[in-house]
Amino acid sequence: MTLVALPIFIPLLCGALSLVTWRSSLLQRWIAVLGTAALLVASVYLLLAVRAEGHLVIYMGQWAAPFGITLVADLLSAIMVVLTGMMGLGVAIYSLATTSETYERFGYFPLMHLLLAGVAGSFLTGDVFNLYVWFEVMLVASFALLILGSERSQMEGAIKYVTLNLVSSAIFLSAIGLLYGLVGTLNMADIAVKLAEVESTGMVDVIAVMFMVAFGIKAGAFPLFFWLPASYHTPPVAVSALFAGLLTKVGVYALFRFFTLIFNQSPDFTHEILLWGAGLTMLTGVLGAAAQFEFRRILSFHIISQIGYMMMGLALYTPLAIIGGVFYITHHIIVKTNLFLISGVAHRLLGSYDLKKLGGLYKERPLLAILFLIPAFSLAGLPPLSGFFAKFIIIRAGIEAEAWVITFVALLVGMLTLYSMTKIWAEAFWKPVPEGISTDKLTGKVKDSGLVYLYIPIVLLAICTLLIGLYGQPIYELAEASAQQLLNPAGYIEAVLGGGAQ
Repeated sequence: MTLVALPIFIPLLCGALSLVTWRSSLLQRWIAVLGTAALLVASVYLLLAVRAEGHLVIYMGQWAAPFGITLVADLLSAIMVVLTGMMGLGVAIYSLATTSETYERFGYFPLMHLLLAGVAGSFLTGDVFNLYVWFEVMLVASFALLILGSERSQMEGAIKYVTLNLVSSAIFLSAIGLLYGLVGTLNMADIAVKLAEVESTGMVDVIAVMFMVAFGIKAGAFPLFFWLPASYHTPPVAVSALFAGLLTKVGVYALFRFFTLIFNQSPDFTHEILLWGAGLTMLTGVLGAAAQFEFRRILSFHIISQIGYMMMGLALYTPLAIIGGVFYITHHIIVKTNLFLISGVAHRLLGSYDLKKLGGLYKERPLLAILFLIPAFSLAGLPPLSGFFAKFIIIRAGIEAEAWVITFVALLVGMLTLYSMTKIWAEAFWKPVPEGISTDKLTGKVKDSGLVYLYIPIVLLAICTLLIGLYGQPIYELAEASAQQLLNPAGYIEAVLGGGAQ
């Protein structure tokens, strides 16, 4: 079914068209908005088709698995692709007012489309080596986006970013080689079948840990997360928002995919490591955020802490925990992207991301203040917002599993997250504007027609957060169905290996 390939094909086509229209800024912008809108529409159709029909599989070149390249859409991958389309469209609209002509000449829009193609490809591939290829596509595109403008801070952040991600890629590729030597296949479904017959369980555990480390680095998990807060605050804010919403979630998705489908033979070993990693990731991330006074650096550290909750859902490995993990991923992508976009508006109005140089936003821009409180309180887990239900499901799963330590850590991190959000509110929104800071844009003395493009995605994402919180039953049911598929991989295996191309 070609529908499975559309979320990859559309951004690749749009990237090519952006290159063809290199000299026309207007055409590139139209392509960006219309292309990401098309990606979102195709992704929603894919999700509806998967919900109705089950797993959808396409065999590239009509080479049936396990011999050819396979694209597979189940509920988890379809959900992730829809979120990719949503964030892509939001950032594309936001970029209309924040991307300078200089950045456009450096290839901002083609790189954005390439990044979206890499993300969608990672979610839909059914082949381990092709997952590595899509990871590298993302790495190339994200590195190029990080260094647009070539400012000193950007270069420093990009070097740290690419260095640790290259380490991750090297470990990932080594693990693929060892896995292929052990089972003689690269198709994920075929690996799952053959790995269950391998007698050398020690070697399997070694390979599992290698994949865990590789994906953990990509996800920004403890202990190799330092690249994330060192780099995410340096590029243009639209790039930061896109990274915050999607890039680390590819690593999380890979962990969910591999440790439910492939490495599920000895969960007492692998998932115990994941559980410790989840707790330490939550703690180190939130403590790092508490020590910061730069808007985007605080948000960057909170990406790390929230990744811990997602890992906790996987590590507990119960139906409720997996539901919580999928629900949490959905909530977090929307909320975190929105908070970065809001930080960009604050910077546009007052010229800084430093909290000490911000203030007066509540008095002069009450709508922006409300739009901040919605994702901020959601991130902290306050009812009735999406983050409350996401954390409630995870914590309830921890209590049912009698995992008292990690449950206590999750509760503690929630309170510390509220502290960080309160600090941003007190400094940027509540206190008066510091002396010496120009307030012309803040008070409206200098008109800024581009603000409408900044507010459109922020308002829409805030509405999504409210709807998930107030009417979250459909999202919960979707997460529940996704968890059932993940915990019963026979359906995935049968869809890939048991039939012909659809």
